[in-house]
Amino acid sequence: MTRALILAAGQGTRLQPLTNNKPKALVDLLGISLLDRQVSVLNAANVTDIEVVAGYQAAKIQNLGFNCTVNQNYASCNMVASLFCALSFIKKPGDLIISYGDIVYEISNLKQVIENDAPISIMVDKGWREYWQIRFSDPLTDAESLILNKDNTISQLGKKTQSYSDIQGQYTGLIKVRSDKIEEFISFYQQLDRNKMYDGQDFKNMYMTSFLQLLIDNNWQADAVCVDHGWLEVDSVSDLELYENLAKDNKLNYYCKLN
Repeated sequence: MTRALILAAGQGTRLQPLTNNKPKALVDLLGISLLDRQVSVLNAANVTDIEVVAGYQAAKIQNLGFNCTVNQNYASCNMVASLFCALSFIKKPGDLIISYGDIVYEISNLKQVIENDAPISIMVDKGWREYWQIRFSDPLTDAESLILNKDNTISQLGKKTQSYSDIQGQYTGLIKVRSDKIEEFISFYQQLDRNKMYDGQDFKNMYMTSFLQLLIDNNWQADAVCVDHGWLEVDSVSDLELYENLAKDNKLNYYCKLN
């Protein structure tokens, strides 16, 4: 059985004023909220045990009937801390999908992640540069490193770089942890030094890519589930405007087919 945990605690300041009175995950993309879009795709892939980590304006997610864990400290922590707020859900049986709340993805991509049998499976967009070029005048201002080994496992991710040679794909925010590794996954996090800095961030503000890199550096096998488009990130108002304009011109399906 596969379960899903959607990390949706943040406000999304780059989406203001749309997030002045609701969480980022409830912002609409072509008339349907990001959260509803994710849940619909997960359900279509027979993933029905879904938990949402809410924080900012959490009641607005809870009132829609979603199962929620509330991160009361959402304003002073980052994604990894939000993830482990849902410890009781993480401990449940079954493979665990972890997804950022500000992405959407096609069911075919999700199924590839579900079907991959590595201890950690991470969706990686090999067509990232073409996608980033329609979002940013200089893709390197936003893109991060992702270096693959010959066996398609990930050796490095999440570093700032000024070289395209360091970017063999782009991390997308969709992860799966295999069921038999869940206990060790939790233990690894709990044993980390709370007083250490991680890529310039204190423990509670650690980036997800920093945590994944720590696992990789400690000999965890992290497979790159390579896709070519088939997902979208909604990080700013300009992203939404771009997708709406592409949809009007019947060009959005090239990047991601929305249900």
